[in-house]
Amino acid sequence: MTVSVETQMLLGVCLLLLTFSFAQESFSDPSSCKLQRRFHLNGMHKFGDVILGGLFEIHFFSVFPELSFISEPKEPICHGFDILGFRQAQTMAFAIDEINRSSKLLPNVTLGYTLYDNCVQLEVGFRAALSLASGEEEQFQLNENCSGAPPVLGIVGDSSSTRSIAISSILGLYRVPMVSYFATCSCLSDRKRFPSFFRTIPSDAFQVRAMLQIIRRFGWTWVGLLVSNDDYGLHAARSFRSDMARSGGWCLAYAEVLPWGNDPKELQRIVGVMKESVSRVVIAFAHESHMIHLIKEVMRQNVTGLQWIASEAWTAATVLQTPNLMPYLGGTLGIAIRRGEIPGLREFLLQIHPDVDTDSSHGNRIVKQFWEHIFQCRFAPLNNGERICTGQEVLDNMKTEYLDMSNLRPEYNVYKAVYALAHALHEMLKCVPGSGPFSGQSCASLQKMEPWQLLYYLERVNFTTKFGDEVLFDENGDALPVYDVMNWHWLPDGSAEVHNVGVVQESASRGEELMLDEDRIFWNFKPRKPPKSVCSGNCPPGTRMARRKGEPDCCYDCVPCTEGTISNNSECISCPEDFWSNPQRDQCVPKKMEFLSYHEPLGISLTTASLFGALNCAVVLGIFIYHRATPVVRANNSELSFQLLLSLKLCFLCSLLFIGRPSLWTCQLRHAAFGISFVLCVSCILVKTMVVLAVFKASKPGGRASLKWFGAMQQRGTVLALTLVQASICTAWLASSSPTPHKNTIYHNDKIVYECVIGSMVGFGVLLGYIGFLAILSFLLAFLARNLPDNFNEAKLITFSMLIFCAVWVAFIPAYINSPGKYADAVEVFAILASGFGLLVAFFGPKCYIILLRPEKNTKKAIMGRGVSKT
Repeated sequence: MTVSVETQMLLGVCLLLLTFSFAQESFSDPSSCKLQRRFHLNGMHKFGDVILGGLFEIHFFSVFPELSFISEPKEPICHGFDILGFRQAQTMAFAIDEINRSSKLLPNVTLGYTLYDNCVQLEVGFRAALSLASGEEEQFQLNENCSGAPPVLGIVGDSSSTRSIAISSILGLYRVPMVSYFATCSCLSDRKRFPSFFRTIPSDAFQVRAMLQIIRRFGWTWVGLLVSNDDYGLHAARSFRSDMARSGGWCLAYAEVLPWGNDPKELQRIVGVMKESVSRVVIAFAHESHMIHLIKEVMRQNVTGLQWIASEAWTAATVLQTPNLMPYLGGTLGIAIRRGEIPGLREFLLQIHPDVDTDSSHGNRIVKQFWEHIFQCRFAPLNNGERICTGQEVLDNMKTEYLDMSNLRPEYNVYKAVYALAHALHEMLKCVPGSGPFSGQSCASLQKMEPWQLLYYLERVNFTTKFGDEVLFDENGDALPVYDVMNWHWLPDGSAEVHNVGVVQESASRGEELMLDEDRIFWNFKPRKPPKSVCSGNCPPGTRMARRKGEPDCCYDCVPCTEGTISNNSECISCPEDFWSNPQRDQCVPKKMEFLSYHEPLGISLTTASLFGALNCAVVLGIFIYHRATPVVRANNSELSFQLLLSLKLCFLCSLLFIGRPSLWTCQLRHAAFGISFVLCVSCILVKTMVVLAVFKASKPGGRASLKWFGAMQQRGTVLALTLVQASICTAWLASSSPTPHKNTIYHNDKIVYECVIGSMVGFGVLLGYIGFLAILSFLLAFLARNLPDNFNEAKLITFSMLIFCAVWVAFIPAYINSPGKYADAVEVFAILASGFGLLVAFFGPKCYIILLRPEKNTKKAIMGRGVSKT
């Protein structure tokens, strides 16, 4: 990762300052040294055997004088007292005082401290760090071997990521331990760049993931991002973009960098972007000082209805929790560092007093500044109208957040940082010579300690605070990640309270885990519910998301799903093979099953016709049986007529196998029954035709011998033999490639055509071809015998009936091929019925007419006379 250009330049300058911070006063006295320059900084000091350094934000702002090369450089002027920053510094003093009073931790060592105010400026913070590393004595003597304890052994701070990056980059070269209580930039986890940096606050990488879990919980996919113009904010923005891209489902409506200081034009532009955006959620990764200027502009433009998500840097900012800002910031959800309890801290804070006559921790200049801020008075010199501070003011009577122990968050991290250094020092001093971790199994001593030796023990620190929290550092110097989720409640009187509504912590087994009590969250909206923050709303059922060209993924249009698909939140998915989408495209319903049914008009009509044909056959058969002794029935072998009527009846009934839901047995039986029935029928007609020709031939001289080949047994045998050939064809077809039921989805997308696939086109073709062969043969023979004498002849009736039969089946083939699904079955049934009725009417119609309506012609004399008269 890279840091800003400003940071890089300061690193270079400060490295030179550190390298040349000492200069010999004269060559004549090599043991006398003098500081190149002494910085005049706000600070608090306490003497001890070992000194710990501290860097804290005690003032909000600073003013730097103009640079000049002709006069002595002037120090920056800090202003805007930060009570919480001062309380954090006092917490470090309290922790050291508590350790010094402990009989278990460092019993024979007194800790001291040097704490400096960084004024929220990198330049000031760097000067303070150099002062801690090099010392503040303007002139001192070196011993003979230039050895001794360093000015400070470790530093608690800084609170800013940018300052921590710059300072730790230099101090890391000398392995000076630095434990930050508030620097969260994930870049500081880089152990190669920052080998001596530690922190008791989780990194921003975890904070970003925690915020993403919150916006996921409430379905906010369209959010705005505001970051401060420093390493803290810029690295957070980079983490947000990468995590959003990796996880998916979220988009940034805008990402703006807040300016340093008060830049009215830039702030006006940023708030204008927020106002125009449809995003209702704003994530602000910035410092408290940045947010003050931003919220003033938000209030000026009256931008309400926003849900703010606060980073830990300003979640607990009381300066923003004022009645005039609550209409804009009420309901804010924030990530806050872990709250802890520090017994005895309040009593310690009450002990400070502006005693200017001593150099103790209570007599520093910074305490006087605190006193002036709290009591709104001033020590001499006074300006006009100012009240003088007497030092007799009672601090305990003041209502100030300085004494509020209910929300100790950064202070708790400071407390843990001091104890981490103390525990490391304690373990280092417990080392037994000869079993130490350093060269030659040596140990460090109090007189010759080096910061890098303390660093070794700091990496292995593991202890538990009085509050029950475990403190240890991973391989990157990061603490165990845990955050509280805070909510700003807007009270009826206009004031604000910050409530803890959840926690985000990392678990080795489950990863990041968010636990949120949504019932306790105050929402600054009407109704009191979470707002919606999406670029495009959820697509209604039956539609899918269509990305808008040139816009983020969260912006889309809703397009209806195509037929056969249903919407699944964001996209259309195809229904299973046997299902189809309903008209609303929101549910897959079973496809309609289409087949030639007994319940539909076409099926009813064909069934009726089939049964009617079978009934007619039965009626005709009954007539013929009743009049079996008459010449018309007895003429030309009445037995064949009976067989023909039975076979026609089977033809009509076999058509019923083509109606109804196909099954394996109906598919196998329908064509076999159809083929055998019609072969039986046509065989009877063929034999009748051959008998007519044989009788006519026998009527001629010398032709009597031909009749012996057409006796009753021969006729039956011929019919049986011809039928067995068709039965053999059907058997071979069913055995090799049997017809089976099949769900056909080709004809209709929304329907399943339930049909019988014939299995083998060759088998079906041979079956039809054999019927056709017999039919054509019968037609040809009948045609040749059509002009024979009527008393011997049925040839005309056979010719006409076979002409109808052949015409029907010739027309059937193209109609069957071009008819889809159930209509193919209907065509085949129609062909069966048409050919059956043709044979029945053409062949048996005239005979029934004579038998029933013209009985005078149903005599042998009439038949013979008819034949004689025509000769």
